[in-house]
Amino acid sequence: MTVTPDLLIHGGTVVSGETSVKADVAVKDGLVMAVGAPGTLPAGRESLDATGLHVLPGAIDVHVHFREPGYTHKEDWETGTAAAAMGGTTTVFEMPNTHPPTRSIVELRQKQDAAKKAYVDYGIYGLLAEDNIAELPGLIKGGVNAFKCFMGNTFGNLPSPSTGAMLEGFEIIAPTGLRISLHAETASIMAWRQKRLMEAGRNDPLAHVAARPAVVAAEAVARAAILAEWTGARLHVLHISSGLELGPLRDAKARGVDITGGTCPCYLLLDTRDYATLGSVIRVNPPVREASDSEAIWAALKDGTVDLVETDHAPHTPEEKTKAVIWEADCGFPGVETQMPLMLNEVARGRMSVEDYVRWSAENPAKRFGLWPVKGRIAAGAHADIAVVDLARTETIRAAALHSRAKVTPFEGKDVTGIPVHTLVRGRFVQKDRTLVTEARGHGQQVTDVQRMPASAVRNADKTLAAEIARARA
Repeated sequence: MTVTPDLLIHGGTVVSGETSVKADVAVKDGLVMAVGAPGTLPAGRESLDATGLHVLPGAIDVHVHFREPGYTHKEDWETGTAAAAMGGTTTVFEMPNTHPPTRSIVELRQKQDAAKKAYVDYGIYGLLAEDNIAELPGLIKGGVNAFKCFMGNTFGNLPSPSTGAMLEGFEIIAPTGLRISLHAETASIMAWRQKRLMEAGRNDPLAHVAARPAVVAAEAVARAAILAEWTGARLHVLHISSGLELGPLRDAKARGVDITGGTCPCYLLLDTRDYATLGSVIRVNPPVREASDSEAIWAALKDGTVDLVETDHAPHTPEEKTKAVIWEADCGFPGVETQMPLMLNEVARGRMSVEDYVRWSAENPAKRFGLWPVKGRIAAGAHADIAVVDLARTETIRAAALHSRAKVTPFEGKDVTGIPVHTLVRGRFVQKDRTLVTEARGHGQQVTDVQRMPASAVRNADKTLAAEIARARA
């Protein structure tokens, strides 16, 4: 008996990280039922003509801040995931520096409740900090999908953990296989330099770069990698911004450390020359750096040193972003809605292929964060998380049109070619014909049930702090 698909996407070009082929996609019960040559699959109850369009696995963004609870004037789970849906992103991993931070199972349950209005699927980060080491087992048992360690200060001013606390946290998390994502900047160097620069009267936008030179990132990556090598913990270096930190990242990979890296469009497409026109709007942690850093990161993406593209979607109001004194401007800007158009524009410019994009935005995030093969690909049995894109369509980025509450972007007025015209999450349209499907509010689910992180190669288990304390009590 022939099974009738719920939806047949026909006439399009299906893209993986390796190839692009003309094919039809049948969707049934939220899954990809089949991918077949044009005209070979049964008609669906619903049909989508994708003639002239490309059918991509939806982007997986492992680095977003949706600000709920505590800062909902900037963003909440509804507006943040609406922006994701409009941007062709079908899964997000949300960060813990909310108010209160996601430091224990109490705050985790609060965040899970807030996320019930999500349009897209999501993971939730637990915090690894100085004062919540005892809470880590509860967060693990409660279902966090990864951990975040702020080695340097950023929005929320969460205290950076000491290296001793990091090591104990790594020891606790390593056996779970969950990845620990790092804000890899050394807090003490930055605090010292910012204080001295402020005393010297440096309030200009480039003073932010001067306070956080590339060495703060390189030192932090090297230090964290040593702790991971000792414990077997699995790491991800977020928002790589400099060429210098690629050295310790490459070295750690060569030594067998399970460490990955991600970067954001702002570090690929902007540089210090843009501070003159953008002023405080460009302020982000870590900072946008030299053109030579952008070139080095592009090369590292292409050779596999940097694994994936993320956004660090960090919304603030225009008033919070536009300040005459750089130290008073909040750091970050929205990115989850603009990431796909910005990167596909680079495809249009010939800097990368659409297959590169799928590898960096969907396949690698799924593989590195335990979602493969359920997410990150268009193949039978996978979630029907799909972005149907028009690689020839051009739009102009306008902050006022963003679905985020944060109506400010350093890419204001930029023309981009390559637009997601439909987005599906588990077979359901969340964006159709460039319009948010408001009825899909609440469709998003936490990815805990499908996440399968492989076991970590735990090292020095007999030398952990817990083991040493147990010996003292024996």
